[in-house]
Amino acid sequence: MNKLITYFLCPFLAVFLLVGCSGGKQTSAKQKGVQRQSVVLPQISHNDSLRFKMYFFEGVKQQTQGNFDAAYDLFSHCLDINPNAAEVYFMLSSYNGILQGDSVALEDVKKASELNPDNNAYLERLGSGYLKTNNLDEAIKAYEKLSKNSPERSDILDILTQLYGQKKDYNNMLLAIKRIEDLEGSSEQTTLAKMRVYALQGKKEEEFNELKSMSLKHPNDMNYRVMMGNWLLQNGKPEDAYNEYMYVLKQEPDNNMAQMSMVDYFRSVGQTQKADSIQEEMLVSTKTPVESKMSIMRQIVANNEKNGGDSTQVLGLFKRILSKPQKTSDMTELYAAYMSLKKMPQDSISRVLEQILEISPDNVAARIQLIQAEWQKQNYDRVAELSKQAIDYSPDEVTFYYFLGMAYLQDDKDDEALDAMQRGVNVADDSSNPSLVSDCYAVMGDILHGMGKETEAYAAYDNSLEWKDDNFGCLNNYAYYLSESDKQLEKAEQMSYRTVQAEPDNSTYLDTYAWILFKQKKYKDALEYIVMAVDNDSTKSSVIIEHAGDIHAVNGDIESALKYWNEALELDKENKTLMRKIKLKKYINEK
Repeated sequence: MNKLITYFLCPFLAVFLLVGCSGGKQTSAKQKGVQRQSVVLPQISHNDSLRFKMYFFEGVKQQTQGNFDAAYDLFSHCLDINPNAAEVYFMLSSYNGILQGDSVALEDVKKASELNPDNNAYLERLGSGYLKTNNLDEAIKAYEKLSKNSPERSDILDILTQLYGQKKDYNNMLLAIKRIEDLEGSSEQTTLAKMRVYALQGKKEEEFNELKSMSLKHPNDMNYRVMMGNWLLQNGKPEDAYNEYMYVLKQEPDNNMAQMSMVDYFRSVGQTQKADSIQEEMLVSTKTPVESKMSIMRQIVANNEKNGGDSTQVLGLFKRILSKPQKTSDMTELYAAYMSLKKMPQDSISRVLEQILEISPDNVAARIQLIQAEWQKQNYDRVAELSKQAIDYSPDEVTFYYFLGMAYLQDDKDDEALDAMQRGVNVADDSSNPSLVSDCYAVMGDILHGMGKETEAYAAYDNSLEWKDDNFGCLNNYAYYLSESDKQLEKAEQMSYRTVQAEPDNSTYLDTYAWILFKQKKYKDALEYIVMAVDNDSTKSSVIIEHAGDIHAVNGDIESALKYWNEALELDKENKTLMRKIKLKKYINEK
């Protein structure tokens, strides 16, 4: 038998506290006054009993040590000694489930529970097994037995409630709920559960009475009166519902639940303006919980979109709400999200993002969105300012170090950029975005290489690829710089080839690969890829065009080489190496 996976067997370790080794007759048990019928089994000899225990506990030992083959053999031998040992069938059930399927495992557990009907572990496993096979009738029998064994367990009654519900056996479903109430007392949860059952039965009066009884038990909790009103409104009694809501608002004028229900009431009777007025009062009131405001506003946005998406009314409502002091930035964030949805000008959205940061300066998402907007405008000083502020509030967020470093790079502040990226990777951990950390290391590699620190640059590139082995920008630059120094060309070729496989139309990647092939003196192969690089080069890079000339030259096509070199010189007029190539009409390497 193959090694079995440990987690299939772990539950048995706790079960051993509940089971004993069978040696003969199973005696009857009494638990909380419940008399159970004993199961009489054939006796085994004293010697067999000792042998059984020795093999059984050795099987347990082997199982806990992960030696599942040996454990399986030992448990199987136990059945040879005592074929009526419930615990052995239970132990073998998971092994046989893996080896022979769920149906065999279920038969094992069934046998165990028949041999020892008082063992709750067996019954619970049996019930879950029947559930897995969608045998609801047998599952109910198993859980009912379990409930009789452990009448104090309300979780079993919860399962029975669901099972009876699936069977549409509403009478037994109600009985199960009432058994929960006998154990734990009535609660809102059990009341609502009974109401659902009565609703399914079409018993409206009983459904309402359940809710009414809960309200009478808790006269100071006005929310039950609101729930009564909601039930009345949903069941065609709007005036009775109105009376309930007004009673609550007389007692508690700021009861948020009643106010929201009044909105529903006025809409149901066609008084839309009145409903809108109450809704707006709630939205601007400082007494309305933020969660309620957000719920209302989301619904308003959803309804507006459903009815055509005219943003004028919604934007005006947002402005009226936000004209009042805000305890949190939630509503302002929703405003910014709505503006983005409606594709409003970025400057307008950015002003709202600034408001979010005034309320919650540590709001990472808003600050990143604002930084990205400033980056698009090439406002790199503002990007750096926002990033430095962000680092003060969120020193463990790699994103802000990355943007800070990139902003410094745009101003040719390589030392500051390198420091920012270094600080970023230093705070990176398992929760960080691997792509972002990889990019930080890749940028560090580029900066270090530009400083002439090749060893440190290559180490940074290696770290970048540790975080994300398909960082194609890093692979390209790493490969190109290796080829330029004529080092590890085979490694460079492998890295570069991955980039052209991933992006076969990327002119930069194609050029790098062609150049590495050129360095390896694979001139014909290099020619094939440099032609593709030129064809895909929409920006007309002087480097790519010069490489095209070089590769055509070594392939004996001087005419084409001169054409490319002259074209490259037009783009890079001070390139003296190009001038010499054109003058001498041949490729020269002036590193």
